[in-house]
Amino acid sequence: MEREKSPESPQQSREEALQALSRRLGYRFKNPALLDQALRHSSYTHERPESGPSNEQMEFLGDAVLTLTVSHLLIKTFPESSEGELSRRRAALVNARQLAELARRLNLGSSLLLGRGERRQAGHEKPSLLADALEAVLAAVFLDGGLRAAQRLVHRWFTPFLSEDQDLMWGDPKTTLQELIQSQYKSPPTYRVVEERGPSHARSFVVELRLGDVLLARGEGPTKKQAEQQAALAALKQWRAEEKQGGGKPV
Repeated sequence: MEREKSPESPQQSREEALQALSRRLGYRFKNPALLDQALRHSSYTHERPESGPSNEQMEFLGDAVLTLTVSHLLIKTFPESSEGELSRRRAALVNARQLAELARRLNLGSSLLLGRGERRQAGHEKPSLLADALEAVLAAVFLDGGLRAAQRLVHRWFTPFLSEDQDLMWGDPKTTLQELIQSQYKSPPTYRVVEERGPSHARSFVVELRLGDVLLARGEGPTKKQAEQQAALAALKQWRAEEKQGGGKPV
């Protein structure tokens, strides 16, 4: 008579999930508890204080480690680039949309520990939570293996996206431009509809994109949102062209 297999304990199941994630990361933790904490959302620890600290401080540390390691990778890859060009590339690489996509490829969502409310709202699929978790995981690697281990991970994640001819527009242009301008000027750009063309059934909107009083670009599209995206894309292309010519910042 075949003996029934005993059901796995929650602890055993969690350990196996973390081991599987470690294999996907390509990094073996000396202290797996760090990886567990990196995936422990504050909504979970609020309901279960006995589980230990949340990943909030790890997110903070991971953000700093990510900025440092991506900056180093970009300088190594593009040694002749200006500060502005490097900043533009970093903004295109290190944004919530891009980080969330990397987290999805690693299937981080399946290992996130969330409170009941976040689980009901499919928190394991939320881009903001996934991006934060990826930063926390990077911090866990840094704390466990040091800066070299974190660098190797970041290089593995981002090197495939680096190409001199690549446009670096993986996220939407509006978000990329917003983050770039915010990092350079600490002030957001503004969009304003200046013209509406065509009949009601085939409307076209013209949008001006400004930084303060300076006109950066114009865009046109069948909706206001698409016109704004076109304006942001035009501004990004102009920004890159001016930096290649040695003009520095466009404003």
